[in-house]
Amino acid sequence: MKATAETPDAELAPATVECYRRALATLEGAGVPFLVGGAYAFARYTEIVRHTKDFDLFLKQDDLPRALAALRGAGYEVGVHSPHWLGKAYCGDDFVDLIFSAGNAIARVDDLWFEYAVPGDVLGVPVQLCPAEEMIWSKAFLQERERHDGADVAHLLRAGAEGLDWDRLLARFAENWRVLLAHLVLFGFIYPGERDRVPAWVMRRLIAALRDELAAPARGERVCRGTLLSREQYLPDVERWGYRDARLPPTGTMTPHEIELWTARIEEDGSQAGAPVPPSPSGGSPPDR
Repeated sequence: MKATAETPDAELAPATVECYRRALATLEGAGVPFLVGGAYAFARYTEIVRHTKDFDLFLKQDDLPRALAALRGAGYEVGVHSPHWLGKAYCGDDFVDLIFSAGNAIARVDDLWFEYAVPGDVLGVPVQLCPAEEMIWSKAFLQERERHDGADVAHLLRAGAEGLDWDRLLARFAENWRVLLAHLVLFGFIYPGERDRVPAWVMRRLIAALRDELAAPARGERVCRGTLLSREQYLPDVERWGYRDARLPPTGTMTPHEIELWTARIEEDGSQAGAPVPPSPSGGSPPDR
């Protein structure tokens, strides 16, 4: 597809386009399975174009070492931005995000992402795009002060609610079904004339789960699930008020060390707005702070 004002790559410098295309070719040549997400997949589903100056590739965590090695061999500098979800490969000021999970460690990339991927064309290269269901799953939890992806979820629903695999989407949210229900309720608020595009059986199932929960006594466990929505805004709950962080087992999969590193990056990530980090010589995790 030729770059126009209606494609995310329309405002990219030629060197940036070459950086991204070379990354695609390198991973393809190394046999590393990957999917394109971010602005490119979002534009494919919603026809909303963003010139974001970043390039998101999704892959399974087990494939990250091979991806980093291949890109290093192609001349990229590589590093692991956060060991529980994100690597980076960059050339000069341009960089590629290698994403294998969400920052809250919930929406991990697995085989289903690839099984339900859709074909697309990015920078003139045939690729596979992240499925809409998995995009909704990962975006639904992004509720930081500086970034809230609720509108993205609404726009993905508006663009194709009827064609979604709702059984898979419900399974993705699993015990976090309240998050999905909240977004679906808001969808009916945002588009009151289109609320019936969400299947009635989906709403009935989620509302039934809510009724069942209300009928049961609340458990006395002092746990805060807000940390699954924002890594910063619920720090007082877990640091000062004695709530257990839901990112930790048994409700989550993150380790205390991973949470410490992810929390330490808040100020840096906010001030640098996604600027690449210095790589470690081996392409492994950055040194502890």
